[in-house]
Amino acid sequence: MSGRAGGVPAADGVGVDARGRVAGLGVLRGLAVAGPAAGSTGAQHARGKLTARERIGLLLDEGSFCEVGQLRRHRASGFGLEGKRPYTDGVVTGWGTVEGRQVFVYAHDFRIFGGALGEAHAEKIHRVMDMAVAAGAPLVSLNDGAGARIQEGVSALAGYGGIFRRNTRASGVIPQISVMLGPCAGGAAYSPALTDFVFMVRGTSQMFITGPDVVRAVTGEEVTQEGLGGADVHAGMSGVCHFAYDDEETCLAEVRYLLSLLPQNNRSRPPEVVCTDPVGRRSEALLDLVPVDGSRPYDVTAVIGEIVDDGEFLEVHEGWAGNVVCALARLDGRAVGIVASQPQVLAGVLDMEASQKAAGFVQLCDAFNVPIVTLVDVPGFLPGVDQEHGGIIRHGAKLLYAYCNATVPRIQVILRKAYGGAYIVMDSQSIGADLTYAWPSNEIAVMGAEGAAGVIFRRQIAEADDPVAMRERMVKEYTAELMHPYYAVERGLVDDVIDPAATREVLISSLAMLRTKHADLPSRKHGNPPQ
Repeated sequence: MSGRAGGVPAADGVGVDARGRVAGLGVLRGLAVAGPAAGSTGAQHARGKLTARERIGLLLDEGSFCEVGQLRRHRASGFGLEGKRPYTDGVVTGWGTVEGRQVFVYAHDFRIFGGALGEAHAEKIHRVMDMAVAAGAPLVSLNDGAGARIQEGVSALAGYGGIFRRNTRASGVIPQISVMLGPCAGGAAYSPALTDFVFMVRGTSQMFITGPDVVRAVTGEEVTQEGLGGADVHAGMSGVCHFAYDDEETCLAEVRYLLSLLPQNNRSRPPEVVCTDPVGRRSEALLDLVPVDGSRPYDVTAVIGEIVDDGEFLEVHEGWAGNVVCALARLDGRAVGIVASQPQVLAGVLDMEASQKAAGFVQLCDAFNVPIVTLVDVPGFLPGVDQEHGGIIRHGAKLLYAYCNATVPRIQVILRKAYGGAYIVMDSQSIGADLTYAWPSNEIAVMGAEGAAGVIFRRQIAEADDPVAMRERMVKEYTAELMHPYYAVERGLVDDVIDPAATREVLISSLAMLRTKHADLPSRKHGNPPQ
């Protein structure tokens, strides 16, 4: 009996009988999983990078990955492509679970065509993106590709267009997370920018529209890939990257943690966990963490740690616009988004970057049913020619629009200062906060007492025999009349003045009451937010 008749697979993976064909299928799958020659895997590891399948193994629960399109191959010809038709076409796509919850994923395989995107490659990504939206489950992209496959010409560019369109259609419908694990240049960089979160790894991932060679040719500037678009550049300067880590293992572990704080889609709530941190736990430390003297700085992340479950929270954009803190945490086991002034950086003022950062975070929380708690200690907007010329009005309006448009439960807590327009923008009662609380150290006013007294009593101070003494007297008078801790609550602009040590209990009970909140927006195609 011949080998083919006996069920042994032929060289092309096709047997004569059923057993032979199944065996042939196993051979083909083995080729697809193994990828190109062993040397390419070694080269990937030598760069300090994992392979696509190793990355998926770290991201998903063990044994849960179901691959789709494994045997897909391109059909392009010319430039030698007809002789190179590897299975998967350089991208691994499918679904699995993270802590038992369904997640869709695609991962570029840099070993095949450098992870470059061609027609078949793009169609596989389109397919898994469509499946994620249809199933209502998060989508994670593991990016490590060299951009468009030049040999395939405009077909590759059209493939990117299809990805961008699907990113946009899925925005606010399912969580989309981009994990940058290699180069991402040119138009390819726009897909991560359209997603909800971007993770990067220092030393191995870069993002830029034009690379160092083009920059050098056009401007004469000398810059490395890392200096132009590395993880720290985008995490600390451009704001493109939300999270930056030193290695892939830590990065992918944090992606798993982030997913645990997000819902499957915009029609569901984030998962709840059993909370062992007592709801009524008092935090006397808060009485000492925040100085009553408004000119003294402190670290608001310590305040957040005292309030949330077990002191754990995930700070978003930690390295960018540090004068405002945005974080995901839990209160009584339920996910909550926190926006907080950071007096330790620029005294906690709002500037262009802080406004953009907070606005994006508020919109994300609202899209995915995450309640928002705003901790306020803001002296105003940052003054200066650069801020005005850079568009602080426009950028500040983005944060105002985001809060006004949000329908999730919203609670404001005024820790200390709340001055001028920044007080209004930071989710005041007048723009729709469901509940507003203040600590006894609160100062809510149009501006600080020193500035206000200088404006209101300018003439009296100038004409006084002792202007310094007169100024001090007028400051005390203004403070006593308009800036005492109960001025706003007496006028109904604050719902209650609370004991700082009881903040956690107050927030948890308030969020429990607001859990069934329902709010309708006017019927419209979409709003036109400030750009």
